[in-house]
Amino acid sequence: MLNISQKKELVARLAAQLAQAQISILVDYKGLDVQKITDLRAKLREAGVHMEVVKNTLLNLASQGTDCALMQDYFKGPSALVTSDTDPVAPAKILMDFAKDNEKLEIKAAAFGGKLLGSEEIKALAKMPSREELLGKLVYTLNAVPTSFVNVLAGVPRGFVNVLNGIKDQKDAA
Repeated sequence: MLNISQKKELVARLAAQLAQAQISILVDYKGLDVQKITDLRAKLREAGVHMEVVKNTLLNLASQGTDCALMQDYFKGPSALVTSDTDPVAPAKILMDFAKDNEKLEIKAAAFGGKLLGSEEIKALAKMPSREELLGKLVYTLNAVPTSFVNVLAGVPRGFVNVLNGIKDQKDAA
């Protein structure tokens, strides 16, 4: 059991974490054994995502003034809070993949960008490309534009040289 000062400290820490979070997802882990929860935490930790089991009353206090307050209707029963302050897609992907293999994990709701997301919206979010994939596509696109431009610019002198070689070949043949 936590004493009052520990609870206040937990609420303050959690409030700061929720204020920085790009996405907060509430999950019901009831029925999962310790090993499966440990595996899920490890997968989330690798992606820089936090998972914490918090009492609903403390979560209610910590969520005041944050996007997470949108999920207050879902603060019932055993809940774990999953937050990410860098990539909103990564936790959704990890949780959806984990839920495929572990049917007892229930994704209740999420708060993202000032909106409450249901399970269908979270599934759609999980299908989006990750931040790294989007950055890779951006780098490829940024690299392709100058390369194409250089090829176009090089095409003019190349074409001119080909015409001159053609004229030279005609004169040599005549």
